[in-house]
Amino acid sequence: MASSESKTAVVAAFVGNFAIAIAKLVVAGITGSSAMLSEGIHSIADTTNQGLLLRGLTVSKRGATVAHPFGRGKEVFFWSFMVAVMLFVGGSVLSITHAIEAIRDPHVPESVGLSFIVLGVAFVIEAYVFSVALKHFNSERGSRSMWRSIRATKDASTLVVLLEDSAALLGIVFAASGLGMALATDNGIWDGIASLMIGILLAVVAVVLAAETKALLIGEAASRADRSAIRMNILSVPLVESVGRLLTMHMGPEEILVNADVDLIDGITDSQVEEAIDQVEAAIRNVLPSASNIFVELESRRG
Repeated sequence: MASSESKTAVVAAFVGNFAIAIAKLVVAGITGSSAMLSEGIHSIADTTNQGLLLRGLTVSKRGATVAHPFGRGKEVFFWSFMVAVMLFVGGSVLSITHAIEAIRDPHVPESVGLSFIVLGVAFVIEAYVFSVALKHFNSERGSRSMWRSIRATKDASTLVVLLEDSAALLGIVFAASGLGMALATDNGIWDGIASLMIGILLAVVAVVLAAETKALLIGEAASRADRSAIRMNILSVPLVESVGRLLTMHMGPEEILVNADVDLIDGITDSQVEEAIDQVEAAIRNVLPSASNIFVELESRRG
């Protein structure tokens, strides 16, 4: 269910950004606005990024193979990291480069009214896409703060859409403000400044996305609360004496690997060992239904 909602958010973002990108670039060509060109570049980067995410979501659902015994759930994390790279190189760097040129050689954009119309329509579309991603994100974060949830979420695709569309909405505000100031003061430098602010905004979003997806890509453990709950549930199994090393790792947004060293009580039979394994696995899945791979290392105290 969660993966389906994530894909819905990504598809909505892809369609919306594609339409917005075309409109912004056409208007940028007509008006000569640096801010509108930066916004067009921003939307192109976003559209490309949604395509990468859709690729990741599709491939991540493929089952385990000999070459990939744990499946390919981490594909989502990889492509989300690539989105951060694309956003920085394809969005931020180009916008800042063009902004510097516009500030050095400023000119007041033409047909500003057309730019405001396109920005207004873009704001409505981006707001809708943002609401789709935010609804899914809020359903998972519960009572946690927004920033804490961003740091804790494992749904990289929804996180990308949420942050990208937050930046898109703020970028539209920057572009509209720059155009308004350029028109009011008859000084095109404000248009260049708006473009510069958009570029810096994209760089900040790219850095945040890269940091969050990097942790998942290299192997991030389940939350401390989940690990504590797993340990307690295992200890509730009658045949378990103690729990040693407990290792967890996210293999995808909805897939977790669990490895537990378990000490058993003295004098148990082989059939009781098998029973203990089943009970330990059930105890783990009571806490983490998404535990796709569970490995129990038994260390009986009989020796």
